[in-house]
Amino acid sequence: MPERLKGKSAIITGGAGAMGAAQANLFASEGACICVADINFEAAKTIANQVNLAGGKAIAVRLDVRDSDDWHSAVDLSEQQFGIVNILCNLAGSNFRVSFDEQTEDQWHTIINVGLTGTFIGTKVSVPAMRRAGGGVILNIGSLSAIRPRSGGPAYTAQKAGMIGLTKSTALSYAKDNIRCVLISPGHVDTPFLRENTTYSPNDWSTSINNPENYEKRLSRTPLGRLITPDDIANAFLFAASDEAAMITGSMITVDGGAAL
Repeated sequence: MPERLKGKSAIITGGAGAMGAAQANLFASEGACICVADINFEAAKTIANQVNLAGGKAIAVRLDVRDSDDWHSAVDLSEQQFGIVNILCNLAGSNFRVSFDEQTEDQWHTIINVGLTGTFIGTKVSVPAMRRAGGGVILNIGSLSAIRPRSGGPAYTAQKAGMIGLTKSTALSYAKDNIRCVLISPGHVDTPFLRENTTYSPNDWSTSINNPENYEKRLSRTPLGRLITPDDIANAFLFAASDEAAMITGSMITVDGGAAL
């Protein structure tokens, strides 16, 4: 059985979401210990239990990525439980699908603070633990929006474009500590983020891909002929986290089925 992450432990933010859960299960199957971190603690516990029942090792923590105290608690608990922290997956995000004119300042601040500032704080807090571990990998989540932006939703596009700069800055700042940083940018991923009406990603019939018209629009923009799955993204994160990607840092890996072409 492959164990590409044996001896490693990963903190996965947004770990109770579809992409986070896929990563938690895949990383655990490859030998990593997992900290499932999410603002929804009950949902995080559910994913951690799934991992443990499958023979992996996982804990759950409540994490609001905007709160540095929460971050310190998550990193400290992971080190206590697993003895090491050397992978950080920054998946937490938010979006409001409205026009530029309709985007409010509160929406702007929520999107930027969760997706960009939260990643910055998490990186700052996690780096000392990675130094103690002798190195690590920080994996950030980007988006097709930063590669091929569309009108409307300025905060989400700005946040994802900012992730490109933050990833490069992180890579340059911590290469001397044997810490890599990679950005994985998905295309149209079939998850509740695009389907359901949640507080962090509201949808109605006009935006949800439960609406066949919206689904077909996204599908038609994907040359390889299907939407991306959480497992597709998890596999890209696994590669970037593994020693197979030992010389990849500051780069963006696009997983979009050709949608950016």
